[in-house]
Amino acid sequence: MNKSEIKIGDKIIGEGKPLYFIADIASNHDGELERAFKLIELAKEAGADAAKFQNFKAERIVSEKGFNSLNGKLSHQSSWGQSVYEVYQEASVPYNWTEKLKEKCDEVGIEYLTSPYDFKSVDQVEDYLNAYKIGSGDITWTDIIDYIAQKGKPVIISTGASEMEDVERAMTTIKKHTDEIVLMQCNTNYTVDAKNFNYINLNVLKKYAQKYPNTILGLSDHTKGFSAVLGAVALGARVIEKHFTDDNNRTGPDHKFAMTPDSWSEMVKRATELYKSLGDGNKKIEDNEKESVIVQRRALRYSNNLESGAVIKKEDLFPLRPIPEEGIPPYKIDDVVGQKLNKSVSEDDLVRWSDLDND
Repeated sequence: MNKSEIKIGDKIIGEGKPLYFIADIASNHDGELERAFKLIELAKEAGADAAKFQNFKAERIVSEKGFNSLNGKLSHQSSWGQSVYEVYQEASVPYNWTEKLKEKCDEVGIEYLTSPYDFKSVDQVEDYLNAYKIGSGDITWTDIIDYIAQKGKPVIISTGASEMEDVERAMTTIKKHTDEIVLMQCNTNYTVDAKNFNYINLNVLKKYAQKYPNTILGLSDHTKGFSAVLGAVALGARVIEKHFTDDNNRTGPDHKFAMTPDSWSEMVKRATELYKSLGDGNKKIEDNEKESVIVQRRALRYSNNLESGAVIKKEDLFPLRPIPEEGIPPYKIDDVVGQKLNKSVSEDDLVRWSDLDND
């Protein structure tokens, strides 16, 4: 398999392959397994290739004392009605859900993915995953990145709220063990503020493509709608991750900026249209243009009645549509002028090379 291709489950991701869409259900299950099942089904129906969850325990991802000492919640957390620690406690996926979530994904035909946020979680989900996802928040925790990369499975890593040196450090760590990487541009502001489009910085994908030419690129996006997704696809992203819910008005940390089934379906359609429209970059007459060439291009025709033996002058010729296979294009007019006719021709007849005396 080409180094710029990765297989996750039964799907190959890479240039010329279909786009890969990850529905990040995350905490939008709201603590209900049946609701998680419903979102998996909806994600599949909406065109997602993978349903992604998160595996963590509150005490192994956040410090209660640390957040309490901040004297107020920051960023998107400022709107949370509970403490940060309590929100993470409620959002955690019980380990005994993992096998059930995997079985449900297999049942509906969608890939099961998760981001494990500690060493124990990595080991617990290993048997259920064909690839690992590393969230932006862990880009500086090289120990967990190294531990995940050693598992020998493809690694998808988001790079929100990071400098290029953070990305380089993480990539160096992963590449010690595998080249099967999806490198995702990301902006980790979850406020759904329209001003966030000023900070998406999709052109970073160009830098990633230059620095890691054999690495698949992606976008993990938290803006409203899918404008950024279309831009990312145009710039080379082949994997798209967006949060997914069935109701933006539900209470919970991830609902407001998530996509719903209808908007997700529309995103998949439009992004796929854009991807197809990019083509291979080689300028050529496309298969669906071949008849247009005949009807839109001009061929030289006689503008006067001429007798056999006449020497053709420029004013005897004028280019008109269409151009049949034996027609002569206008840029060849100087090759025709000055030639002697070997037959009589009428006005509006097609000029053919066989009309000319080539002696």
